Amino acid sequence: MLTYTLRRLLTAVPTLIFISFVIFLLLELAPGDPLADQPLTIPAEVRERMRTAMGLDEAAHVRYWKWLVQFVWVEPQVILDRWLGTSMAEGALRILSWQFRAPVFDIIWQRIPQTLTVVGIAYVVGVTIALPIGIVSAYRQYSWFDQIGTFVSMVGFSVPTFFTGVLLIVIFSVNLGWFPSIYDTTLRVTDWPSFVRQVSQMVMPVAVLALYNAAQISRFMRSSMLDNLNQDYVRTARAKGMGETTVVLVHVLRNSLIPVVTVIALGVPTIFAGAIITEQVFKVNGLGQLLITAIQANDLPMVQTLTFVFAVLIVTFNLIADILYGILDPRIRYD
Repeated sequence: MLTYTLRRLLTAVPTLIFISFVIFLLLELAPGDPLADQPLTIPAEVRERMRTAMGLDEAAHVRYWKWLVQFVWVEPQVILDRWLGTSMAEGALRILSWQFRAPVFDIIWQRIPQTLTVVGIAYVVGVTIALPIGIVSAYRQYSWFDQIGTFVSMVGFSVPTFFTGVLLIVIFSVNLGWFPSIYDTTLRVTDWPSFVRQVSQMVMPVAVLALYNAAQISRFMRSSMLDNLNQDYVRTARAKGMGETTVVLVHVLRNSLIPVVTVIALGVPTIFAGAIITEQVFKVNGLGQLLITAIQANDLPMVQTLTFVFAVLIVTFNLIADILYGILDPRIRYD
């Protein structure tokens, strides 16, 4: 397993470099001018100096190489400087956002708490709900519980999150007035009333995302459980006199989790990527909204850095899912 992990890590390096190049190339070929939103009254020489300050006068391969060095070498040193109190990255040029005129990673660190709070809790709630629903639906196939679970899952997975979010706002904010429709990112939890306000403003975005995640994962869980409930080893375990709880929750569940782990692990990067549509609907000032505003402002360093961070997370959690296969099923080996 250790050899396999090291080999995967080594092969991930050229993969990520290739992904970063593709992202840079797509942004380079995309239409739009970063200075298009500037007033037309700006003199031509001033506009050229602005383009020079942004590095747009350099060749594409030079700009890509500078960004890659800053991402791989400079920014990790900045993080270590903050943790260890050193000055390794002192005076080094960092990745700067054209829109905010500040280092990209500083802005990302400011937005991460909002994204993790809303999207992270929603994902945990969704997984916690989906697994029991999928297990019970498979064990009691075609029962009333399975019929209701199938219907809710199909609705949750088919209906887009922006429609569900707007529907909840109309019902619970406009008509009933139970929850706020706009997420207050400036709220700080210092006492019980502020905690209650924080929970109340999280209810609707968490519910929208949890329903979507639970609908997808519960379907995978049910399908995987049904495949394993009819296997020969299940009949053998029952013939040996094992209890039904042991058969279902130990033998069947462990083997059924293998495809579900893939879905859950590959869904974890979406926590950090943020729920772009849901954050826009509820005005959550997270990474998803940051990506949208960066695209609208042609903030290429921000867009490239965010998308590449998401790619790194996807590759990482894909490797974690492969490693978990060997833990869940001893028959799987990576020799």
